[in-house]
Amino acid sequence: MTEPSTVAARETSSAIVETDLPARLDRLPWGRFHSLIVAALGITWLLDGLEVTLAGAVASALKASPALRFSNADVGLTGSAYLAGAVLGALGFGWLTDRFGRRKLFFITLTLYLAATAATALSWNLSSFIAFRFLTGAGIGGEYTAINSTIQEFTPARVRGWTDLGINGTFWVGAALGAGGSLVLLDPGLLPGDWGWRACFFIGAALALAILPMRAWVPESPRWLLTHGQLDDARTIVEDIETRFRDQGHTLPAIEDTPRLRLRARTHTALGEVFHALFTLHRRRSLVSLSLMTAQAFFYNAIFFTYALVLTDFYHVPGDHIGWYLLPFALGNFLGPLVLGRLFDVIGRRTMIATTYALSGILLAGSGYLFEQQWLTVTTQTIAWMTIFFFASAAASSAYLTVSESFPLEIRALAIAVFYAFGTALGGIAGPVFFGRLIDTHQRSEVFTGYLVGSALMLAAAVIVAIWGIDAERKSLESVAAPLSAVTDD
Repeated sequence: MTEPSTVAARETSSAIVETDLPARLDRLPWGRFHSLIVAALGITWLLDGLEVTLAGAVASALKASPALRFSNADVGLTGSAYLAGAVLGALGFGWLTDRFGRRKLFFITLTLYLAATAATALSWNLSSFIAFRFLTGAGIGGEYTAINSTIQEFTPARVRGWTDLGINGTFWVGAALGAGGSLVLLDPGLLPGDWGWRACFFIGAALALAILPMRAWVPESPRWLLTHGQLDDARTIVEDIETRFRDQGHTLPAIEDTPRLRLRARTHTALGEVFHALFTLHRRRSLVSLSLMTAQAFFYNAIFFTYALVLTDFYHVPGDHIGWYLLPFALGNFLGPLVLGRLFDVIGRRTMIATTYALSGILLAGSGYLFEQQWLTVTTQTIAWMTIFFFASAAASSAYLTVSESFPLEIRALAIAVFYAFGTALGGIAGPVFFGRLIDTHQRSEVFTGYLVGSALMLAAAVIVAIWGIDAERKSLESVAAPLSAVTDD
């Protein structure tokens, strides 16, 4: 039932509408609707954590497989294929998400992931494995753009930071699931050698298959519908959500004094306008976003993709025991966003982002020095990583939060894709290669140098966001970044 004092959206001309729908979404209390949105859509981060972890956990099994017989170079190539697919998938699906809608794309991307990861389990040679890993990455990259934009546009402004960070932290639930699953399924006493790694990849397919029906009831983003002239559909969705809350006993506050938006409907946003918005209109925000994404990508991928090498080469941990050390590492990463997330809404974005980035850099430099001096055991090294990434996980998650909040509705998904792609290319791909070469020297001092580079990048990003970051906490998305289609009074 529509509130009698509120007109949800009315046409003021053939192309301009006035609406209060975004404000009505922001004033909602947290409820079962939001929890279901998080469960149905937030699975993306868990799946990525699962895939990244499995890639390392099954490496030895892929080399021993009678069907594949991969070399170390082949294993590295498959990792690059996954990252390349994720980058290209994010860019391609990001553009499609802004043009054709969030809902259509998050079905397509999850279906692509499900089919590709299941096909990976059936690979018969190097070429087929690389192709399927590329498509798996494309599905995950596309998921990032469609999912992050959708969740942002449904979450009430006052809890948007905590929600986003908490969801991103589930990456490490997937990592723990991948580590635990590999320890069981790669046990030769349970499955034959060439079956274990195949069963591991079916874990992701099974999770995706279970979650796919849940997405059937997730509606299209009313914010996206408004900018594309679909006013009746947007109004119906918001009124249906409000009805659910009232039926559950919630009394919704009146919003008569809430400013309304005036938007000019459009079918799409030209790429020229996209680039103008990113690199001219919001160039300072683009600098902040690029610095945050690049620093966290280098920091994370450099250490996460090479932690097994550090454990085996410097602490002589057997390869089949690596999973046990990943579990506490994943726990620290998961707890960071969960515990610190609310502070991003209470203390504020700029302060918390700068603080978590700076602490991550300082702690990495300090633990790197202890590592270089050989003062750490494998246990204390693991504790150090848990502590560092308690803060670094919140920092990395806040980078995605910053990008998705900083840019207008019409280009939100593509903006996420662009900075994810640049961050992955500049930091995510270069980091593991750089650290891998340092570890190959078997010199602790060389590895320490790499830690100092990662630390410097995080500290530089902390300074940049402290100076030029935006205070988006508890503000509507439209007040943080005005839609490109917004119409102002002359």
